[in-house]
Amino acid sequence: MAMAMAMAMFHFHFHVESPLLIESSSKSKSGWRKKPDDLYKTTKSIRIRAARTPDDYHDTLKALKTRGRTPRKSLGQHYVVNSSINEQLASVARVEDGDCVLEIGPGTGALTQVLLDAGATVLAVEKDPHMVIHVRDRFEGIDRLTVLEEDFTKCHIRSHLSPMLESGKSVRNDVKYAKVVSNIPFNISTDVVKQLLPLGDIFSEVVLLLQDETAVRLVDASLRTSEYRLINIFVNFYSDPEYKFKVPRTDFFPQPNVDAAVVTFKLKRPAEYPSVSSTKNFFSMVNSAFNGKRKMLRRSLQHIITPFEIERALENAGLPVTLHSITVPIRALGG
Repeated sequence: MAMAMAMAMFHFHFHVESPLLIESSSKSKSGWRKKPDDLYKTTKSIRIRAARTPDDYHDTLKALKTRGRTPRKSLGQHYVVNSSINEQLASVARVEDGDCVLEIGPGTGALTQVLLDAGATVLAVEKDPHMVIHVRDRFEGIDRLTVLEEDFTKCHIRSHLSPMLESGKSVRNDVKYAKVVSNIPFNISTDVVKQLLPLGDIFSEVVLLLQDETAVRLVDASLRTSEYRLINIFVNFYSDPEYKFKVPRTDFFPQPNVDAAVVTFKLKRPAEYPSVSSTKNFFSMVNSAFNGKRKMLRRSLQHIITPFEIERALENAGLPVTLHSITVPIRALGG
């Protein structure tokens, strides 16, 4: 059994093309797609619908003033004040009439408006009770919107969303999976990603506006730190991630100290997950391996399987037996 787990770990292949390649309407003569740094210098190719009631800086301030509110740092509240960004989020997710969309942290309802205008049924989860009241009042009478006052990181989202998909009410009959389109607080981004990606049985795609550094970390499988590699393994196990475009910090109120970026995660169905005997045991083994990032792999895993079995598995994978955890190629993890 232990040997099987070792072999499962070292022969698991992620089929991920370079995650920082971006679709562009005008490819180079060579046909290669552009990386983010190149994309920043060119005009974005994403089509933008005209917003019926765009929210800008003044609209955001007015909404907050009406409620006697200021952005709360403890909740990581940074509101998008460039309406075209919300339009691009919906466009990237290909939101259309009859879609079922989860929005985390609707805030003043700017993105909510765009999603509703596109014809989607929206389930919005908001922790701030004052913003919950605001969004409910703003869209009073619209039956395609449900607003939950909950902390998303503690929310059992399946219990709320599954009935909406199963009932077929307010969504097309052919819609089997929901989408996630959100500008989430930067301070909970990793928690949200870990909560959403394993839900490929109810979500087809997750589109998030994240801190730029976090966005790159989540999609770039080549970074050489154990922390990054752990999250990369998780992300690629459950999804195909792609960095879409950068959003300057000046498009937020209050202005954060960092830029943001939009990332998409195309979720895999459970049947498409890499073949491992036990998902729980697989990630337990991966965590053990990278907890001792400066140790040789045969030592960091010796409490699970014998050094001899680890060395044999490494040799079978064509890897040196003196390999350190931090240098294990992601393509070589698993079965």
